[in-house]
Amino acid sequence: MAENRVYGYARVSDKEQNLDRQIEALTEFGIPKRNIKSDKASGKDFNRKAYLSLVGTELTEPLLREGDLLVVLSLDRMGRNYSDIKEQWDYITHDLKADIKVLDMPLLDTRNSNDTLDKKFTADLVLQILSYVAGKERQSIKIRQAQSIKSAEAKGKHLGRPKAEYPDSWQETYNQWKLGQITAAKAMTTLNQKRTTFYKLVKQYEDKK
Repeated sequence: MAENRVYGYARVSDKEQNLDRQIEALTEFGIPKRNIKSDKASGKDFNRKAYLSLVGTELTEPLLREGDLLVVLSLDRMGRNYSDIKEQWDYITHDLKADIKVLDMPLLDTRNSNDTLDKKFTADLVLQILSYVAGKERQSIKIRQAQSIKSAEAKGKHLGRPKAEYPDSWQETYNQWKLGQITAAKAMTTLNQKRTTFYKLVKQYEDKK
């Protein structure tokens, strides 16, 4: 029977970010560097080359086999969406029958029990709590953003991208264009504007009417 293997997974969202801290933690755990897979990609979904090499695709076999262990430094290195993480967790532990360990969260270590039901209960409980907390935080952020916008508007301020300024001859040129006296191209030339800026101002101006 083949010996069970240990794999590490590391991820950063941006190509400019550094993987060293995660890789150092994984190697200190005892994982050979050849068994550490890493991605420089967003955590919004799991369509990542290194991650998919571990769990497999419709066309490729997974590196993870029954009894193997997948180690990550923290849960958010797997992804950002906890419901998606839970789905992947279930797939790895139930379908592939591999174990998972999260270094900075000792509760998330499926090796802690030989009882499949206990493993599922512990993981489900922790992941549900994390999902709830993440959802509440997103909700709080939206509320704070809405309150900030409302407060700024009450003070006559505008948050977000600044609105485009109208050129001095805007009204006259706009009227000529709308009356068909000049073409849009002529209006853009007169106002010294690019096409995108011109039509942005048109929409902004007409929305106010």
